[in-house]
Amino acid sequence: MTNRMKERREELGLTQKQLAEKLKMSEAYINKIENETRNINVVLAIRIAKALEATVEEIFLPN
Repeated sequence: MTNRMKERREELGLTQKQLAEKLKMSEAYINKIENETRNINVVLAIRIAKALEATVEEIFLPN
């Protein structure tokens, strides 16, 4: 699955650190998700999409 996390985060003017704080997780974990080296579950995808003020479909795209 590809994602638009970084693009959307930057559109909102957020750093990885700020997004990590919003989601109560580490900046390193956010980096891994953005770089698609870490898989996530549906619950986390929903949390991320909400934090980025978008839908899951807008952020996470099937390959």
